[in-house]
Amino acid sequence: MRWVLVWAVRLCGLVGWVATAVACTWLLGVAPTPKPWEGPLVWGAVAVACAVARALLLWVPRVVVGVARRRRRRGGDSPGVSLSKEKQGDGGGRWDRWDDWELDWGDPHDLSFHGWEVWAKLRTGAVWLLVAFASGAFFVGILTSPDWDDRVEGLRDAGAEVSVATVMRAPEAVRADVDDEDAVQGYSSRLVVSVPGGPARLTVKGAYTEEKPREGAEVDVLWARSAQRLGGYVNETQDLPAIAERRWKAFPDGDLGSGALVAFIVLMLFGGILAPVFSLVPDADDLQEVAWSPWVQTVRAAVAAAVFLGWRPLLLGEDPHLVEALFAGGGFVLVFLAYFLGSVRSLG
Repeated sequence: MRWVLVWAVRLCGLVGWVATAVACTWLLGVAPTPKPWEGPLVWGAVAVACAVARALLLWVPRVVVGVARRRRRRGGDSPGVSLSKEKQGDGGGRWDRWDDWELDWGDPHDLSFHGWEVWAKLRTGAVWLLVAFASGAFFVGILTSPDWDDRVEGLRDAGAEVSVATVMRAPEAVRADVDDEDAVQGYSSRLVVSVPGGPARLTVKGAYTEEKPREGAEVDVLWARSAQRLGGYVNETQDLPAIAERRWKAFPDGDLGSGALVAFIVLMLFGGILAPVFSLVPDADDLQEVAWSPWVQTVRAAVAAAVFLGWRPLLLGEDPHLVEALFAGGGFVLVFLAYFLGSVRSLG
């Protein structure tokens, strides 16, 4: 049973690491992801389940040994008396066998592979690189992941495509978009366009263009042959082909994309610095104790579950409650703190 628990803990750690990496990569929009975003939702659930299972498995020996001790106390065992022999009457020998296991489990060195010192440092470095990547993905995802309206979702569900269309008449309801310094950033308007090989008249409400629209101008339009009643979608700040493919840009053009890219790089660099600090500076003994500590892993599993539950409504296309929004928005900070505080003890 000891061997089964040890390998179960190892597999939970490995599968959780891979699942987290896949879910966070998906959050960066690298793969087609229809809404609800079931891909990152499923992989995130796997990662959390592995984290929780690992923490629970690490508590199993302590719980069983605690039960064995209470059982022995009820049997009248006195301190300093060897418990290695079978007791008469209450079947104490069945519990006494946990003595040796408790000693083995209490020494984390016995729970690793041959050459555990190198493995402990490599494992810690890999974990910290994942923490940095996950924190960056959480931040970028919450900042730039799209929140398309029902019209765009309807176009995508109907098999949207992108075409270069011609504005057929003077735009209506033209409104300039200005920043805090009254500088014009773009224009919103209502357009009627002609799509080559498609409808001669397609209405586009809320079209956003960088230049003031005019009759005869050409614009990229997202539309669907089977749902022309939905009109089209024009937004020159977004990657329409990516939208049609159910993807998005993690770092779109403009200030928002630049800010997201800078934040992602900063978080990755920060994690890249902490990875060698927390993997090379501490003794391998301390790293091993942190990795097999039920207290540390329970806190990390709780944080992982909280962040996942915060992201869940966003991935499902639902409106999150205040607490959920806080856990989702602050997820990148919570993840860093959970691993930082747990790793600091290895420096002592």
